[in-house]
Amino acid sequence: MVRYQFSSSGTPELPGHTGPRLSYIAKDQFSSDWNSELHTHSCAELFFILDGHGHFRTLYEEFPISFQDLLIVNANIPHTEVSSLKSPLQYIVLGIEGLKAASPEAGYIMLHLHDGWTELNSCVDLMLQESAKTLPGHEDVCRHLLEVVLIQLGRHQDLSFSGETPGPRASKECELIRRYIDNHFKEDLTLDHLAKLAHLNKYYLSHSFRREFGTSPINYLISRRVEESRFLLRKTDHPLSLIAEILGFSSLSYFSQCFRRVEGISPTEYRKQIRKNS
Repeated sequence: MVRYQFSSSGTPELPGHTGPRLSYIAKDQFSSDWNSELHTHSCAELFFILDGHGHFRTLYEEFPISFQDLLIVNANIPHTEVSSLKSPLQYIVLGIEGLKAASPEAGYIMLHLHDGWTELNSCVDLMLQESAKTLPGHEDVCRHLLEVVLIQLGRHQDLSFSGETPGPRASKECELIRRYIDNHFKEDLTLDHLAKLAHLNKYYLSHSFRREFGTSPINYLISRRVEESRFLLRKTDHPLSLIAEILGFSSLSYFSQCFRRVEGISPTEYRKQIRKNS
């Protein structure tokens, strides 16, 4: 992967100008060390699929992606990309602060771009070139190119953008812990470990997290594992004991107990229902 990070400061914006800010740009191609686990970001991401075939995964669905597809994923939406081995995925991704694809209930949108793809691809490719050269003013050039990209995308009738949702934001510590859980939920996480990461007392963290998100850190961890287990139950023939081990549950019985508490039925019953319906 080639990745360039942008500073949060730089040349001041024009008076009265506010809007999305480019946080990073990266170019990636499938390789043996590709990470296809669900994860989240604190900013929105725009994926421009340059070559290859694969699938885009979220908590609730999986669908094919290929050349000239554009994916827009809002901040804090769990997702990942899975590449075909025969036709490796290649894409450029822009990380954008303060941007939200307007009104998608699922938190993401996919477009297949026939018209305007060449112009958009030229813009993002030039952004990569400017980032690689790091000449004076390259960050400003990239920010202006981002404006061009968003204006062009905004011409599509089925796509619109808005700023970040107004209202109270989660505390930095709680947001950090939620993102950490999203990205590490298969690991052996404890409240003590999470509190140490946030530099908070564990009781204060638990109370603050519940106030922000309506659940405790550990219950949020369990819900993330159960969400992932639904995918494995639908898409694989893994035995329940292996699924429990993959997702970090201490035992099969604890996995079954947590799944039933969240879903109202056992993992076995869930798998039977899915296969019967399909």
